[in-house]
Amino acid sequence: MFRTTEISDPEFESNNLRFITVKTKNLKGRGDICLFVPPVKNAKDLPIVLLLHGVYGSAWIWSQKTGVHITAWEMMQKGTLKPMIIAMPSDGLWGDGSAYLPHNQRNFEKWIVEDVPNAILENIDATSKNSNLYIGGLSMGGFGALNLGIKHAPKFKAVSGHSSITSFEQMSLFVEEPLHEYDALKKEIPSVFKTIIESKNKLPKFRFDCGKEDILIEHNRKLHQQLEEENIAHIYEEFPGKHEWPYWTEHVIDTLQFFNSEEKPK
Repeated sequence: MFRTTEISDPEFESNNLRFITVKTKNLKGRGDICLFVPPVKNAKDLPIVLLLHGVYGSAWIWSQKTGVHITAWEMMQKGTLKPMIIAMPSDGLWGDGSAYLPHNQRNFEKWIVEDVPNAILENIDATSKNSNLYIGGLSMGGFGALNLGIKHAPKFKAVSGHSSITSFEQMSLFVEEPLHEYDALKKEIPSVFKTIIESKNKLPKFRFDCGKEDILIEHNRKLHQQLEEENIAHIYEEFPGKHEWPYWTEHVIDTLQFFNSEEKPK
């Protein structure tokens, strides 16, 4: 699938983290993926969870800001979480954040939806085409997860967003680049609600949450209200917290448990 692939050497890996770099036409260059691969013997068909980062971040940030891989492994050892691969790709590293949308002659959407799963399937023996695929994220990554996970159902079995941007214009709250540079405003402004309405007949299970002191709380409340008015099944939760890493460190567990609940005994 890729002209070149580089993968980390197990001799030098730590905490069961692996790294893959592939060259893809969708990025017109290389993309990075950080992976947590649980040390489970004879594992096969493990589910794959894609965790998307927010603005300013990259492939390393979920592991090095939240220790999600450590938390997940502790849960697995306690038996509260089934073994699963956690894949943490970069967004393509355009500007302060790509928004996971196609623009500027690069397809950041296909990078996530096609390239990242394919790179995992090609390089991680514990996965296969029978592996269930899930997607979650925070802030811009929450926008990406909800937007792409719902748009590309049933490829994704379930979707989760934390402190999510709910419509593209909210990117201006965070990024330096003028929004017109994304080429996304030449068409209808992308929003999670529009994606949900357009995909109404094939929706995966999805949830989202937001901190009560978060800069995006009113946008998340509005999305919840819109979904309620349309009688669209979803889970929405609010918790104490701001738009910051302590909140996501705590509540990424909700995402893992949500995806775990969709895994049936084999």
